[in-house]
Amino acid sequence: MNVTKISPENQFLTLINIFTVEPANQQQLVDLLIAATEESVTKITGFISSSLHKSMDGTKVTMYAQWRSIADYQNMRNNSTASPYLDQALQIATFEPGMYEVVRTFMPLQ
Repeated sequence: MNVTKISPENQFLTLINIFTVEPANQQQLVDLLIAATEESVTKITGFISSSLHKSMDGTKVTMYAQWRSIADYQNMRNNSTASPYLDQALQIATFEPGMYEVVRTFMPLQ
């Protein structure tokens, strides 16, 4: 089992995309993002990992993703197999994409 390792030492590009959706459409959006990731995104060079989250109130879906570089991420965005999924997602949701750099991680003190 692969585990997403969040660490500033990795120097990966971190994307946090927050989708806003009507609660009635949350599961449809989740299913769409799962299909996009499994069928397209995971096969693109530079993809490291991603984690999909849904809010308890049904109004948000958040994707945390790691890419080797901005260029690899841009390659995915320009990939014709990935684009239709985003187009479909935007028919039922809005989203705020953000590019981040991991500054520090924290663990419980032993």
